[in-house]
Amino acid sequence: MDRGIVNLPGNHSVEETVDRLQRILRERGLALFALVDHSGEAEKVGLQMPPTKLLIFGSPKAGTPLMVAAPSLAIDLPLKILISQDREGKTWVSYNTPEYLRERHGLPAELVPNIASVSALASAAANTA
Repeated sequence: MDRGIVNLPGNHSVEETVDRLQRILRERGLALFALVDHSGEAEKVGLQMPPTKLLIFGSPKAGTPLMVAAPSLAIDLPLKILISQDREGKTWVSYNTPEYLRERHGLPAELVPNIASVSALASAAANTA
């Protein structure tokens, strides 16, 4: 863990991992609010970077009580998972830990379970076959 960020090694390409995470989100009834294709946007302006995509997702039912309790948390919600490829071609799945978000925004401990699923979602996208 580095400054509240967990980096999990992925067992699939960036595209496959994105597809896996999108499927998992649908299966769990979570909304995918946006998929930001950083590398695709870079390519549009003539720049290159390894595949890098950010999925922004969540549940208003889970997130709203968090933002009511700690309004600054809205800067970090909805939840995000970054799926990227390093220079050696390895895929990584990265996210902010719920503990980091709790400490950063002074979130009451009893509300942390509302965002704790991010760890399981990232692990499932990265590691399961």
